Amino acid sequence: MEFLVRVALLALVWLTWWWAFNAPLSTVVNLSIMVGGILMVFPLVWLGRKMLDRHPTLSGAARTTTWVHSALGLLLGVPIVRALTTYRDWSGWVLPVPPEIGAALVIATGTAFLLTVLNLALKGLGAPFFIALTRKVATDWLYAWTRNPMALAALALLLSLGIWFQSMLFVLWVLILFTPALLVFVKVYEERELEIRFGASYLEYKSRTPMLFPRRPKG
Repeated sequence: MEFLVRVALLALVWLTWWWAFNAPLSTVVNLSIMVGGILMVFPLVWLGRKMLDRHPTLSGAARTTTWVHSALGLLLGVPIVRALTTYRDWSGWVLPVPPEIGAALVIATGTAFLLTVLNLALKGLGAPFFIALTRKVATDWLYAWTRNPMALAALALLLSLGIWFQSMLFVLWVLILFTPALLVFVKVYEERELEIRFGASYLEYKSRTPMLFPRRPKG
């Protein structure tokens, strides 16, 4: 039953992304989604953390994460889809960077993001979404350098897209709105959830590996 619920929620998220990709929305509605959706992440993280602390068990963490990830897929995913599909409509400063450089950065950061997903699947035995939570702490390869290579790669990819689009407003949206929301989720919710599910093994990994910016592994 729990698996069917997860599949249904994942399908709902994908269908909502598809709607967001195709919907002809007004500028006001579009901006409301791109700003309001991101801002709603903060109360979601607060509520999710409260639920984790109230039920700090393996089943409680898995159940809470299913709903938090689903909501996050909407609150972060839909604004990303709208930003990518409507960036040409944004008026503002043009980045004086050749699009070829931006395209090269997109390829590099996109490849890095895919490698982090593969890394998590092989070493954490799971996926970066609630449909298949990791069964162990991923500590090797990219995860030996930083605890959150996927978040770092995702942010780098979005910034690279902004450079490719030559859109200063897109880059500012990523830096001012998207980045704080993602990092608050990682720091306040995800770290606590991993502590509950993996206990001492995650705490030991956390103590020797930086949260975001890579550092050469010790030893």
